[in-house]
Amino acid sequence: MRILNCGQYQLDLSKTHVMGILNVTPDSFSDGGNLYSGEGLLLDKVLHRAEKMLADGATILDIGGESTRPGAVAVSLQEEMDRVLPVVERIAAELEVVISVDTSSPEVMTQSAALGAGLINDVRALGREGALKAAAATQLPVCLMHMQGSPATMQDRPVYEDVLDDVEDFLLQRISDCEKAGITKERLILDPGFGFGKTVEHNLRLLNNLQRLKKQGLPLLIGTSRKSMIGAVLGREVDQRLPGSLATVAVAVMQGAEIIRVHDVAETVDVVKMTRAVMAESQEV
Repeated sequence: MRILNCGQYQLDLSKTHVMGILNVTPDSFSDGGNLYSGEGLLLDKVLHRAEKMLADGATILDIGGESTRPGAVAVSLQEEMDRVLPVVERIAAELEVVISVDTSSPEVMTQSAALGAGLINDVRALGREGALKAAAATQLPVCLMHMQGSPATMQDRPVYEDVLDDVEDFLLQRISDCEKAGITKERLILDPGFGFGKTVEHNLRLLNNLQRLKKQGLPLLIGTSRKSMIGAVLGREVDQRLPGSLATVAVAVMQGAEIIRVHDVAETVDVVKMTRAVMAESQEV
């Protein structure tokens, strides 16, 4: 049994964990905007949503204050801190759950850890200046994600010689960089970055070949929830992508993904349980 130490909490990685997405960005592509009023972020409403996700079976909550949807414009550091830190502090004080912070900013990593966050989830794989040092100092686990380009430009014309080789090579290099900075492999999680600088074909190939990344012996985090790859395949708008999202969850779980990052927690928990039941039966035969 492998345990991931997340601050005051632990995650048993022999199980599949559902990470609920808690966007506190008014311009989220999916649902973050309805947590705001004319007076700003509604902390009570955020807490209510967090409580609902836990009741539905989430074991991790991922709090993000900077939209990384295709074409997103970066926010200032102060704005990101104003969005994220009060939420981390409130949830840490009132709920028993691993808090993941979806950030690339060293200052947000440091201050979130001090307030009770247990995991750093960085779409830029600690690429910003000072991020490696800050993440190392927190002693928290870190999820390294692959992204080609930046959120503002990543979907313009993504090109790879071989998407599997390129994603694997990038993550291997970042693992090495982390180890040199004092972040041991025992603290690392890998994310191939579905929808981050990738065509539909790239995404489907990655999803069908997660075993390539599993060879590194590190836990995998998979985030396909409501993404454009599902819309492209099924011809569905964002609010109609749940069935497609759940299909990708089943595929990911069967290939060994340990953390599934989603908007729809209750439905995903059911799919995870059913998929793992099938997998357990096949191992007994």
